[in-house]
Amino acid sequence: MNIMLFHSTYGLRPAVRAAADRLRAAGHEVWTPDLFEGRTFETVEEGLAYKDELGNDEVLKRAVLAAAPYSDRGLVYAGFSLGAATAQTLALGDAKARGLLLLHGTSDIAENASVDELPVQLHVAEPDAFETDDWLSAWYLQMGRAGADVEVYRYAGAGHLYTDPDLDDYDAEAAEATWRTALGFLESL
Repeated sequence: MNIMLFHSTYGLRPAVRAAADRLRAAGHEVWTPDLFEGRTFETVEEGLAYKDELGNDEVLKRAVLAAAPYSDRGLVYAGFSLGAATAQTLALGDAKARGLLLLHGTSDIAENASVDELPVQLHVAEPDAFETDDWLSAWYLQMGRAGADVEVYRYAGAGHLYTDPDLDDYDAEAAEATWRTALGFLESL
């Protein structure tokens, strides 16, 4: 599978590179574009401030430019938190998308979004201040109406970015369960 993996608001940190290496070890080709051009952050607040300084349109433009050379291959879009939101936007706009793997995040869905049974897998903490129960319920229904085939996995007690071993959110058990399930999902595509 060809996978475009987007980083969170923390930037392209070691955990994203390690995730890409894990996916490569499973036989996938993976790209990890650096949407923040080398900048990484120690806190969510710093990362969000930088993202806001760039603007959502610029972040999305950088993501589209990173994916464009590979989109004819039929990409699986994937990402962490902000990167998941970015991946979702690109996948819903790419008729050749093969799948969507969302880790720790979702995004708004355009009213006219339409896909043909796009396989989608979401992994989020429970509870998660960034992905509340009400939001996730509405998101799930909207994705279904758009034509996506959605699976949602929740991890009780895990922190928001629980797959990143360098953050306080890290939860080893939830992270391993996520990767096991995600690798099975990718194999099924």
